[in-house]
Amino acid sequence: MYTTILTSLENGVFTITINRPDKLNALNASVFADLNTALDEIYSNAAIQSVIITGAGPKAFVAGADISEFNNLDKSGIMALSKAGQDTFFRIENAPKPIIACVNGFALGGGCELAMSCHFRVASENAKFGQPEVNLGLIPGYGGTQRLVQLIGKGRAMELLLTANMIDAVTAHQYGLVNHVVPADQLIGKAVEILSLIQTKAPIAVAQCIAAANAVFDETKDGYAVEVAGFGTSFDTADRVEGTTAFLEKRKAVFSGK
Repeated sequence: MYTTILTSLENGVFTITINRPDKLNALNASVFADLNTALDEIYSNAAIQSVIITGAGPKAFVAGADISEFNNLDKSGIMALSKAGQDTFFRIENAPKPIIACVNGFALGGGCELAMSCHFRVASENAKFGQPEVNLGLIPGYGGTQRLVQLIGKGRAMELLLTANMIDAVTAHQYGLVNHVVPADQLIGKAVEILSLIQTKAPIAVAQCIAAANAVFDETKDGYAVEVAGFGTSFDTADRVEGTTAFLEKRKAVFSGK
């Protein structure tokens, strides 16, 4: 089904592995096509409760975009490529199920942008992050200028964007770019631990939390209004009845996603 990614589903956790280790998992048109097909499955398959995105091999999560694909494009073509990449990453960001990036090694350029489009990030101790596009006479094209500012603040983001410097996992954690830093052999396990906890919560409420939090950075939306609507949507569910009843009965809730 896929040519550039590997997928697996275990205990509700769908793992996507970018599988081009000989190219340090660089993003090309085939990777984007496979990611979009996988996202179709994530959105439609009820058996998928949460998602991990990672890269094959110990060296890289995704080391960037495949620059060789740029050579035959003109200005309009490269802008269309940028927009298409942004659209894929918007689908990740707005997915109603939690998506964690497990960053193993280099997350540079488009790889950093992919990681930032996920709901949050866990990094191995050898992870490196950066937006080195100015070294190529370019700027980030898949949302990096926007999400980096949102996640670490304008001053720090400006320095990384303009210098093309990389930061290590510890610095990324200090900046708030990643939530956790763990040894490489514990990377997937840490993400599964977090997602397994989230999967015990009410799925509709989880989806509404994602939508409301994303609305903070969407100028076309009133985040408070999105919250009110989400509060109403989650209230009008069987899971809300189960959750409040379980609380009053001093027992653990068992949610159905309805």
